Amino acid sequence: MNENRTSFWKKDGTRSVLASLISILIGLAVGSLIILLLGIFNTSMKDAWEGIRLVFLGLFSTGRNTAGALTFGFNGINFGNMLFRATPVILTGLSVAVANKTGLFNIGAPGQYLMGTAATLFLALSIPSTKMAIPGVNPSSIPPIAVWFIALLGGMLAGAAWGAIPGLLKALLNINEVIACIMTNWISANLVTWFFDVSNLKNIVENTKSGYIYKTTINGVATPKMGLDKIFPGSQVNGGIIIAILLAVAVYILLTRTTLGYELKACGANRFAARYAGIKDKRNIVLSMAIAGALAGAGGALYYLAGNTEFFWSTYQSLPAEGFNGIPVALLAINNPIGVIFAGAFMSMLNISGLQITNLTSFNEYITDVIIAVIVYLSAFSLVIKLMLNGRKKKRAAASVVDDAKGADKGGSKA
Repeated sequence: MNENRTSFWKKDGTRSVLASLISILIGLAVGSLIILLLGIFNTSMKDAWEGIRLVFLGLFSTGRNTAGALTFGFNGINFGNMLFRATPVILTGLSVAVANKTGLFNIGAPGQYLMGTAATLFLALSIPSTKMAIPGVNPSSIPPIAVWFIALLGGMLAGAAWGAIPGLLKALLNINEVIACIMTNWISANLVTWFFDVSNLKNIVENTKSGYIYKTTINGVATPKMGLDKIFPGSQVNGGIIIAILLAVAVYILLTRTTLGYELKACGANRFAARYAGIKDKRNIVLSMAIAGALAGAGGALYYLAGNTEFFWSTYQSLPAEGFNGIPVALLAINNPIGVIFAGAFMSMLNISGLQITNLTSFNEYITDVIIAVIVYLSAFSLVIKLMLNGRKKKRAAASVVDDAKGADKGGSKA
């Protein structure tokens, strides 16, 4: 009986989840401590208490009542926006997780995300649909939903092609994928900037937005809401989150229930042993990076196919944060595709909490960014915490073996 009760806590998966939860709690505690110190030395304890409450309950914040006190409850806008923001982060998290499972570190998700975004926007805005709204262009018979599918698949293929480049360099020339990914990130940023700079997709309707690309809704193309707008009225949510979850489930099945998934993980565990066993390691390295790139490209595609978000084309100034945020998401999830869903939602929840802190307290956006950054970077320590937990487990097991040996020795001497 006792062994059955304790066996659950000794499982590797359980310890992985515990390590991630401890990391999250430490991060939230550090963020709360920063707010508390600022309240003591800069504002007031009342402001600090409100800020701490919003760190934990920002998703449920409904504003302030007539007396000026914070109010909490179900907030459809916050929940819907959280799901909308979680969509690209879940997909970039999956991108990093798939590569990690095969022994590769995909830091190239930002570049793959950008290439997917560029291909998606070009296809969504260039293929005339039956609801084409650009003056002077005759509408065609292509329905918007068909354009949407073409744009999504195009974005995934562009991301896959861009992800395959570091994979080829690693497989054929043994060039470190991290170096290759960093280079392809900035190459993609400048390519996308040049492409949109010379294109006719820039938003010239509004003079103040000449640095932005048209929203896809100008061509009647937008991700279907799938009824989520009824559940979360007033928010940006759409069916993209459902697609992201389905892709996460598909990746989980691929890695755990298919021969290809076994081969990918075998290459990650030991490339040379896998080759000795007859597995084509070079092919699988390229394939894993291509799959990772397709997932990151899907993240960019679904984010901008929402039709309510404009793309700023001067991307050379910075790489998209969604690509880098996939790294802590994968770390928190311990590279588990299903865990990535929850980790991505948690990261998105932090963003919503940060907005609520900025809007409802005296703390400015920079303080909010510091709090979120602390929580994000502490997620990397989940692996360290897991090692510590496993270390304690090994010490207890060793002590138990010693005790058993001593007991056996005493019993033998008595005999």
